[in-house]
Amino acid sequence: MSTKKLWGGRFQAQAEAWVDEFGASISFDQLMADEDIEGSLAHVKMLKKTGILPAEDCDKIATGLENVRQELHDGKLHFTVENEDIHMNIESILTDEIGPVAGKLHTGRSRNDQVATDFHLYVKNRLPKIIEEIKIIQKTLVQLAEENVETIMPGYTHLQHAQPISYGHYLMAYYSMFKRDVERFEFNNKHADISPLGAAALAGTTFPIDREFTAKELGFSEIYSNSLDAVSDRDFALEFLSNASILMMHLSRFCEEISMWGSYEFQYVELSDKYTTGSSIMPQKKNPDMAELIRGKSGRVYGHLIGLLSTMKSLPLAYNKDLQEDKEGTFDTVKTLLPALKVFNGMISTLKPKKENMRHATENDFSNATELADYLATKGIPFREAHGIVGQLVLQGLQTHKNLQDITMDEFKEISPKIDEDVYEVLKPEVAVERRNSLGGTGFASVRKQIADAKKKLQ
Repeated sequence: MSTKKLWGGRFQAQAEAWVDEFGASISFDQLMADEDIEGSLAHVKMLKKTGILPAEDCDKIATGLENVRQELHDGKLHFTVENEDIHMNIESILTDEIGPVAGKLHTGRSRNDQVATDFHLYVKNRLPKIIEEIKIIQKTLVQLAEENVETIMPGYTHLQHAQPISYGHYLMAYYSMFKRDVERFEFNNKHADISPLGAAALAGTTFPIDREFTAKELGFSEIYSNSLDAVSDRDFALEFLSNASILMMHLSRFCEEISMWGSYEFQYVELSDKYTTGSSIMPQKKNPDMAELIRGKSGRVYGHLIGLLSTMKSLPLAYNKDLQEDKEGTFDTVKTLLPALKVFNGMISTLKPKKENMRHATENDFSNATELADYLATKGIPFREAHGIVGQLVLQGLQTHKNLQDITMDEFKEISPKIDEDVYEVLKPEVAVERRNSLGGTGFASVRKQIADAKKKLQ
């Protein structure tokens, strides 16, 4: 006696329930129910157009699928482990809806190309939402940068004070990172936007199907040219997870700095109460929990990327059950990414810079050392020699608690008689920032140009 499975004709034994549960994917791939029905509707329309099935049967199947989709949206569908996955669950529900004619829906296709189609549609449908959320963050950053072009803060290398910069310039650096994220996800769509439907199990089908028709129905711009590749390719999912990992890394870097800048030691920014929490024992605490959570969730997304790469690395062509492991990590990444982007935007849009603290931090830190070296170079002293001179002055200043701007003119004249009173203007933090207007620099004019260019692109 065969099993009750839809594929059970050649099987004589029924797996125990716990084995079925281990092999089933319905607990997570039900998230693709809409995409599965969408793919089936396109397939049955093609079966009707090509005359592979009688028009009457196709119309009955299509009406049944529309009814099932409405039940899905109404929350009335019940999925079972016995039917393994979303495809067989939908087919079983359709059979209950319209009878045995539902079995004709699977003519000319396999679950292999069906699941690949569903997964392509799932990723393709969610990429625009992610891109939209990133662009909202970009707009917030541009607005904040415009408000803070002339806000001065220390720039860092090796987490040591390096040179004073514009806070607006700092914010635009993250705008640029997110711009590349958008570009990566847009390119990701090129590979998500390929139709595997019609590849069947691995070798195509003897039925006279029309793959161009189903691709057009589903909004795909391309079709896989090789059936083996069509059912086994998950590059588009790997690209998505890779892009998501890079995006989370960018969010995490910003969140790390927010956590530092808001600490007692820095006091450069203050987070809104809406995005912080307190302590159960320490009444004074204001913890950057949302920033820390986003930072922490980057590891979660990285794990999904490494997991799928590891799954794919040894798979022979074509379809293997291992590919069932492609979805949970991708679904969880979407579930992680979208709220993280929303929280991040809310957090930075309400972030208050403490401008006086930022500027004060540039006044006693020797971050104007490069300005003095550049100044000496303009007076004819070779830059390498000027670098050495300023290094000695910094060392003396550290030993005597004397800043570069506090060096007397007589002391400067001992270095070079060409040094004039204008050196003190050059050593001011705001002047040091304002003058750096090379393309992409932190100078006020340069930052305003970056902002203007960004506004045009965001439009």
